[in-house]
Amino acid sequence: MMNAVRRTGSPIGLHRVVRPAGVLPQAAERLHADPELYADEVRVRVQRLNLDAASFRQLRTVHGGDGAAVRAAVLDIITTRGKMQNPVTGSGGMLVGVVEQVGPESALGFEVGDQVATLVSLTLTPLVITDALTGWDGLSEQVPCDGHAILFGRSIAAALPADLPTPLALAVMDVCGAPALTTRVVGRYLDRACPPAVAVIGGAGKSGSLALAAARRAGAGRTIGVVPHEKERELLIAAQLCDDVVLADARDPVALAAAIGEPVDITVVCVDVPGCEHGAVLATRDGGTVIFFSMATSFAAAALGAEGLAADVTMLIGNGYVPGHADLALDLLRAEPGVRRLFEARLAAE
Repeated sequence: MMNAVRRTGSPIGLHRVVRPAGVLPQAAERLHADPELYADEVRVRVQRLNLDAASFRQLRTVHGGDGAAVRAAVLDIITTRGKMQNPVTGSGGMLVGVVEQVGPESALGFEVGDQVATLVSLTLTPLVITDALTGWDGLSEQVPCDGHAILFGRSIAAALPADLPTPLALAVMDVCGAPALTTRVVGRYLDRACPPAVAVIGGAGKSGSLALAAARRAGAGRTIGVVPHEKERELLIAAQLCDDVVLADARDPVALAAAIGEPVDITVVCVDVPGCEHGAVLATRDGGTVIFFSMATSFAAAALGAEGLAADVTMLIGNGYVPGHADLALDLLRAEPGVRRLFEARLAAE
């Protein structure tokens, strides 16, 4: 039955929703992750998950850094929900694996044996784990595992690049929406008298370092990286990705705005802790743009905070998808030694 194929399903996966009826897969409490394909689906033999930073931080914190407890929690979520979606943060991550079967009506362009990375969230990806996560110590965002996942007719995935180690490529592709949207937004300001000033909160992190590199390449006039600790400040200075590096706790709005100084045109939030919304708004000039890439963001706090500050700013939710985002991010990694060093240092520390 493993290779049997059923009729064509919904291209957005509605046929995989178990409950509640009428919602999209991302909003579902549980998905049906049976390996038997619908005609437009693809089944992937999963090799590694990459948990998103906000979800992993929450799990690690609630379990006091106990790796075995974190592993058990992740396994329970996947088993219970048929997908990886942290019930507290609502976020998931992405995966890499090898294409195992392709439905005859699939439009994704893959062949059996292709090694791919999903560019859609685990929160909407039907997933089964068969090895009980025994190869993972629960202490890092990357989770070696065995199991299968289902890609819908309208899913997004990309072949893994042959010139990069899989863990490195996975880490980059997990956050590839950040540099792509940063590039787009910076481009909207280039017809003005002065090139835009861009501040990236969490500039030494994965999405933050890519966003800084993207902003500079796109034509930003000044780039500022904001980090919370001296060690990260030293790493970001050495990476040479921005004009200025400042120390600030992004959860302290006044301190953050003071550290940045003159309000910037574009503020990009790339940290995995809650409470950074008001500082980002306060640091952005009227007529500017705030891009929220953190799944820890409270969008109610952002909207109400901007209203309370009488701040005329545009606020964007980084949804993780911009056409060409994976290629852009991988190109930045290859072209910017500082970006690659920051990624490799984080992977080595995990």
